[in-house]
Amino acid sequence: MKRFAQRAGNYNNTSNAGPKYCNANNRRSNANAFGFVFIDSQLHDLYGDHARALDKKSPTPASPEANNTRCVRLVGFARPPYCTTFIMKTYNNIWNEIISFENILLAYRKAAKQKYYLPEVLIFSENLEENLITIQNELIWDEYYPSPMRQFYVYEPKKRLITAPAFKDRVVQHALCSVIGPLIDKRFIYDSYACRTGKGNIAVVKRLQEFERKAVIKYGSFYCFNGDIKSFFPTIPVHILKLVVRKVIYDKKVLRLIDLFLDYGGEIGVVIGALLSQLLANLIMDILDHYIKDECRYQYYVRYMDNFAVLTKTSSEASELGDMAACFVSNILGLQINPKSCVVKGSTGVNFCGFRVWPSHIKPLKPAFRRSVRRLKKKARLYNEGKIPLSNFRDSLESFLGHYKHCNANRSIESVLDKIVLKGANYG
Repeated sequence: MKRFAQRAGNYNNTSNAGPKYCNANNRRSNANAFGFVFIDSQLHDLYGDHARALDKKSPTPASPEANNTRCVRLVGFARPPYCTTFIMKTYNNIWNEIISFENILLAYRKAAKQKYYLPEVLIFSENLEENLITIQNELIWDEYYPSPMRQFYVYEPKKRLITAPAFKDRVVQHALCSVIGPLIDKRFIYDSYACRTGKGNIAVVKRLQEFERKAVIKYGSFYCFNGDIKSFFPTIPVHILKLVVRKVIYDKKVLRLIDLFLDYGGEIGVVIGALLSQLLANLIMDILDHYIKDECRYQYYVRYMDNFAVLTKTSSEASELGDMAACFVSNILGLQINPKSCVVKGSTGVNFCGFRVWPSHIKPLKPAFRRSVRRLKKKARLYNEGKIPLSNFRDSLESFLGHYKHCNANRSIESVLDKIVLKGANYG
């Protein structure tokens, strides 16, 4: 591991540091504010010319002499004018916040929300204070280890293996994510919409439509590279994910706890169904976000977990971007772009997150819409057989209508509702 000290003038100096020196507190508009900070030749040998995307931190803090007035741990580098990723610090001394009893109690409430009457939650809640103190003590003395996880398959929209942690482990993951989640979220670009407060499936579709309208004004006509990652969760390289996590978290005890959950799935892949998996999967894809936004300088870009869309002026530009993204994802992240990723013309609509998006309107994709209709009809049948109460069917109906009210599908929805008949059978 090689580390080159950051060369800086006076910490409060804004102009006299020289063209090859950088001031740690300068604004991005000042060219002297940015320079190379750390270089890792070992990563270059492993990952090639793009290793700088991962090489943003030395294992030890920069010396006080490097910054002249204070010791900071800088992560990343940039070259004017905004040619690469921004500087971001790592976080240390957050372990005590994670293991506090108040945080663990709040984590229990989040994990048990709307699940209080499940058997494992009832068993855990029977001796709640004792179980929470046990979790706290195990974390304090480094004696915590995850329990065996329950596995099952889901078949819609395709066959997936879901791994459900035990309730105790879900409490620990909520306690962990409630602290590190906001720290990681600070790194994300605005147009990352998966598993974030105030974002979501509908929000990303509306944002894509907004970008399409802007692209029509700017380009006249536009093209879209619509890409996603092949078998995303099962193919994430754990060693690369650990490296990415260490660019944000520096607390050794927190890293040990994260590694316990990551190592459960082996060297390749993270489990689907765990809260921590969603957060860290979002983090590794954030590297691609900054590559496309900061390095490639594409403005009209959105991502929802492993699905992303980029709007360009020409078809050749979209194809070139797709090749660049595939190369970057393969060489840096150890993942593969799905062969189904393609370039589409904007006038034909962009398929994204269960909808087909035009600048003027939005339509639901037929496969996703049919799955929703099948689930709604199943609930109606169960109600007619007296197996579920009316409130259960009503919740499903409101969810169906609330999801599709954001698109232009009134006639399709009316056709579905006309075919559903409730006989009013007695429940129970």
